[in-house]
Amino acid sequence: MTKIIRRRTALAIGIAAGALAAPMIVHYSEAQGIYRTGNTVRLVVPFAAGGTTDLLARVVGQILAESTASNFIVENRTGAGGNVSAEIVARATPDGMTLLLGTVGTAVTNQYLYRSLSYDSVGSFAPVALVGEVANVVAVHPSFPAKTLQEFVGYCKEQGPNNVTYSSSGVGSAGHLSMEYLQIVAGIKLAHVVYRGRSAMMKALIAGHVAVAMDNLPPYLRHLQSGALKALAVSSSTRWFAVPDVPTVAEQGHADFDAAPWWYVAAPSGTRLTVVKNLSHEIVKGIKSDPAAKMIRDAGASALSGNADDLAGLMVSENKKWKYVIEAANIQRQ
Repeated sequence: MTKIIRRRTALAIGIAAGALAAPMIVHYSEAQGIYRTGNTVRLVVPFAAGGTTDLLARVVGQILAESTASNFIVENRTGAGGNVSAEIVARATPDGMTLLLGTVGTAVTNQYLYRSLSYDSVGSFAPVALVGEVANVVAVHPSFPAKTLQEFVGYCKEQGPNNVTYSSSGVGSAGHLSMEYLQIVAGIKLAHVVYRGRSAMMKALIAGHVAVAMDNLPPYLRHLQSGALKALAVSSSTRWFAVPDVPTVAEQGHADFDAAPWWYVAAPSGTRLTVVKNLSHEIVKGIKSDPAAKMIRDAGASALSGNADDLAGLMVSENKKWKYVIEAANIQRQ
């Protein structure tokens, strides 16, 4: 019997068992020849247990556990914006027994934000599959004198450079980079106030100490619903299911704007092509299933299925975009 267990706790992950197991059981495919009964596969995750990244790892682990004969260990290895986990996988034996549940940071942006990396964002990995994405939201205090993104941009231009503040949970965070991207395309300049973590940042925004933030939508949803904050736009290419009445940045005068953080699975470079293709096939099929898509949506994210070629293509386009944004914003390497 296959199962997923978490390294250090040795406990079976229960959330997927009931919700996913029955609908997602499939006949053992050609992947069975790669993952023999009793093998243990590590799925290394850059962030702590309990967050969206961790949940997506458990969904992927369950998909693969149900389509192969192996056990999957979810191993949370935090640090350096995902670099610790990425290094572990990059240095692992390329036999398909160690996989990375990575973020846009490990795939793209970290290479431009850190002075040195012990891995190559592209060369150290074999792309496997896309998993999901999440929208950022442009949120302001209710007293802010703008009801739309167009009004916000106009107000910032009237106030002049660095006279309107925005907050982020850290230099190089998804919210920070997305707001820098917006400033570039909108032709505005805001003063950046960095807080130590999302909790402190949200408290400051709700209290009106800073004017605006752009950050992952899910933690802000209850504050938007209560009226404690006001949403001006979402950063995804299309409107987001959780706030369908909030227009996108692209709809409000900035065509092609898309700054939705995403997750993916990769294996160490040198992993056999047959292994990568089989893993990709099983993950794409599983992510498209209704139970998996529902679990991802319940976490505030959205399923984003794509095979190894789709992931590789996305990395190319995202590299071009975020390299330009980071250089144009003059963000110094840490």
